Formats: sequence, structure tokens, C-alpha cells
Amino acid sequence: MEKRWVQAVQGNYVHIDSLAQQLNIDRSLAQILVQRGIITFEQAKDYFRPQLSQLHDPFLMKDMMKAVLRIEEALAASEKILIYGDYDVDGTTSVALAYSFFSQFTTKIEYYIPDRHKEGYGISTQGIDYASANGYSLIVALDCGIKSVDKVAYATGLGIDFIICDHHMPGEELPAAAALLDPKQSDCEYPFKELAGCGIGFKLAQAYCIKHGLPAEKYERYLDLVMVSIAADIVPVEDENRILAYHGLIKLNTAPCMGLKALMDISGRSKQYTLTDVVFSLAPRINAAGRMDHANQAVKMLLCTEDTIALAQSEFIDLQNTERKTSDQNITAEALALIADCEILINKKTTVVYHESWNKGVIGIVASRLTEKYYRPTVVLTKSNGLLTGSARSVAGFDLYEALLGCQDLLVQFGGHKFAAGLTIEPEKIDAFSARFEEIVSSTITEDLLCPEISIDAEIQLQQIDGKFQRIISQMSPFGPHNPAPVFISHGVTMVGRPYVVATKHLKLSVKQQNSPIFESIGFNFAEHESLLRPNVPFSICYTIEENVWKDQRRLQLNIKGIKTY
Repeated sequence: MEKRWVQAVQGNYVHIDSLAQQLNIDRSLAQILVQRGIITFEQAKDYFRPQLSQLHDPFLMKDMMKAVLRIEEALAASEKILIYGDYDVDGTTSVALAYSFFSQFTTKIEYYIPDRHKEGYGISTQGIDYASANGYSLIVALDCGIKSVDKVAYATGLGIDFIICDHHMPGEELPAAAALLDPKQSDCEYPFKELAGCGIGFKLAQAYCIKHGLPAEKYERYLDLVMVSIAADIVPVEDENRILAYHGLIKLNTAPCMGLKALMDISGRSKQYTLTDVVFSLAPRINAAGRMDHANQAVKMLLCTEDTIALAQSEFIDLQNTERKTSDQNITAEALALIADCEILINKKTTVVYHESWNKGVIGIVASRLTEKYYRPTVVLTKSNGLLTGSARSVAGFDLYEALLGCQDLLVQFGGHKFAAGLTIEPEKIDAFSARFEEIVSSTITEDLLCPEISIDAEIQLQQIDGKFQRIISQMSPFGPHNPAPVFISHGVTMVGRPYVVATKHLKLSVKQQNSPIFESIGFNFAEHESLLRPNVPFSICYTIEENVWKDQRRLQLNIKGIKTY
């Protein structure tokens, strides 16, 4: 699918020139900093060298003191505490963090992850019944619970209190919990709203340590878990998330927990991990446990304190990930065939597909793949416990949650955020939901949003690129939403030699521009451009700059994001 090239507005010239001079950096790099809201030397210092001391006071979060006091009460009375979390990466890292942290203060603590296939997302009646039957009087729920009004009421009737640590959008009615930690509550004055679920758990641990005068190491030891959740949950890499991700990557690359270390060894990567590496290498493996079997396996791995056990757990999870790949590839092929066979589906602005036999654990991945293929809001559904359950994915710039809010009278339940959500629906209402969802999206989405775009930060000449230029870019990491790797555009470039295709679909070529050095380049999934490029015929490229390491040799490489011939 052809993509739109959208170039950012340059920004204030005075700020750009001042920052370039103060930092002694290329003006194009100063331009990118200004475009990202960094206009002073102090802001640049904080950006390039994030400090844990810059983290916000956890007690600014609504109900944080209530949560700490309720936990203190439970510890003092030797109450049994159940740490409850979702079955995805954010949920399992949250549970591992909270369980490990509070285990330092009590032995009367356990964790519980709902079964994706039997219990579904969020707080389950079965989980509450388990807590009641086993004498737990306090449940600390992470990465879920903010919309579980009826479940919390049910637990209260059984004499069980809830502390909810969530980051999803609340509903109109809030659960009557002992404490509700969610920065997205309308009356919560916490200055950063986009923490992952594990980030909320981290803030709870931080608050407990501050109140009890405990050293920061007591909670900072979990930075690698928080970073993994930030990467996997695709939350904005800015403000606190950027600080946590920055220091979490340092910990992952120097002293990771045994479970993550074993998983890194299994993945076969020896280089320094980036957030992108976590997204594509570690996160899918952790997720595979809950998709193919039970997410308890992932928590067990993350909590391992012995190398041999950690290795065995990571090998088991790696095997589950292999099975997951086969399953999602097969279901994606079936879903694509369904769409291809239905002309009505092809011409819509949404995709809603359903098959009762599809694996519930991988339909979220399938929804993402369909969104990439057709680039429109997508819902994939399967049958589970007599209902249809599904995952929804959006396109950049379109608020999926608001669209589902307009369909809420047709849904049993739903939850999520702008770009991803989960939902449950009664089988007889699927046609009505498909029609309503299409109607809402069609009336609110613009044509531009239905065409993927490449956001370009700055136009540069290839001769500007050197070692120092790349070192400054690397210091802008970790990259992710709201802090992407800079994308540059260069016009009038020409090929040196001939391009060639690798692995049947990727394009390798060498380019130069006037008197610039020659740069090796790779265009993933750009094989079709091979026949369009001619020696000595100029064209335009947009690209990121990366360091390619091969057999201990390091060289700069352009990662092509778009090619336009004249």
C-alpha cells in the first residue's frame, strides 16, 4: 500500500539556532529536538540524560495513600494478599513486580492470573471465588479492574477488598474498591497519564518505600520489568515512561532478572537490546505463554531465582512461541481468505471477521496483521464460553475506544484505549455490531487516516551523516510512540551499482548524493522497487539511520522507509 509522506513543520528558527550552538550539534538535529518540544539547554540535558530523580511523586496519584495504608493494615494483621493480573506482557510483568516486591514483607501472599480461554479478560468471578475459598481478604489487581464494578461489589460481599492498579480508561461508574490507582480518572491530578499497568505497580512500590524510608533499590531493581511492559504495551515513550524505559534498558543490558536473562539467551541476540528488540524478541515470547497455555508460566519465569529453572522455563515458553507463530499465520491466512471472498468486506472502512474455531489467544495478533494489510479499524472475533470475544485494532490517529463506546449497548463488555481494545458480544448481535461499527467509523474517520503515512522529521543532505551525527541520534533513544527514531528525507540521490533482492522481499542497494559518501541501504519489503530504479537516475528516499554490525565491523546504514522515483 502506497504511503503518504508528511514532513514536519520546521519549528522556531531562533530556538533551533540557539540549541544547535549550545549543544554543538548539527542544525537538523536541533530542529528535530525543537519539533519535539525541547527548546532549552536544560530540557535537552534532561532529554539526553534522563534521571530517576525526575520521576513524579507517587503520592500525587489519587488514592495512593489509601492503597499504601490498606497494604500496611493487611501486613500488620497478617492478612492473606492475592496479586491479580492480566495474562499479557503488561499484566505478567506487573504481577511479577508486585508479588516479588511485597513478598519482602510477608509470606502470606500469592498471585493469580485468569485463564484467557476459561475466564477471559479482567477480574473474573472464578478468581474472586478462588480468593474467598483460600482465605484472601485483599486482592491487588494490576493492569485490569477499572471497569469491574460488579466484580468488586461481588468481592466486597464476600469480605474481600480490592486495590486496583490500572491504566485503562474508566467507565462512567467506578468500582467501590479500597483504592483506585489509575491516572486516567478525571479527578486524578497525577501529571502523567500514560503509564503502563506495570508502571502503576512500580509507583505503588515506590510509594510504599518512600513512606517507610526504604532505599530506592528496593523498587528500582524492577526497572527491567517496567521497561518490558512499556515496550510491549506500546505506550508513549515520553515523560516518566521515557525515564523508566531508559534506565530499564540499562538494567536489562547489565543485570537483568534471571528470567529475562534466560529468555535473552534463548532468543540468540548478543547485542545491546533496544526497545524495538524487546518488542520483537522478548515480548512475543512472554505473551505466548498466555496465548497458547497459561500466563502463569511467564510469571514463573520472571520470578525465577535459579539459573537452571529459569533456562527450563524460557525454553518452554520459546516452544510455545513457535506454536503461536504457526497458529497466527494459519488464522491470518483464513481471515484474509474470508475478506477476499466477500466483496462487501473489501469495500468497507472497517473489518469485522469471525470464526468460531479461531484460537482466542492469537486473534489480537491477527487483528494487527489485518490492520497492516487493509489499514482500517479492525475487529477479529472467535467463540468462547457461548459468547463472541475479540480484539480490535485501530489505525494511527483514529480513536478506536470512542468508536466502541458508540456500540456499547450492543456489547457485553469492552475495554482498552485509542489504538487497541478487547470486547465481548452475544452471537446474535454480531451483524448489528458490524453495521453500527462501520457507520460510526465511516462518519468520523477521514480519508487521510485510511492511508498510512510516513512522518518525516527533516530534510538533510547525505554528506551531513557521519559518526557524530549518528551518535547524537542514538542518544535520543529509547525510541517508541511519541519519541520515534528520526526519519529523514533526501532528494536527488542515485544508485551506485545495481540493487538486489534478499530473502525474496527485501531490497539492498547503495546510494549517494552529489559528493557524499556511499551509503549501504536496506529496504524491508521493498523488492518491488528493484525494477523501478536505474543507475544515474535520481530519486528521493526517506529513511532512518542505524549502525549495522557484522562480524565486529560497524558501519552506518540507511533503513529505507520510502522511495519515490521521478
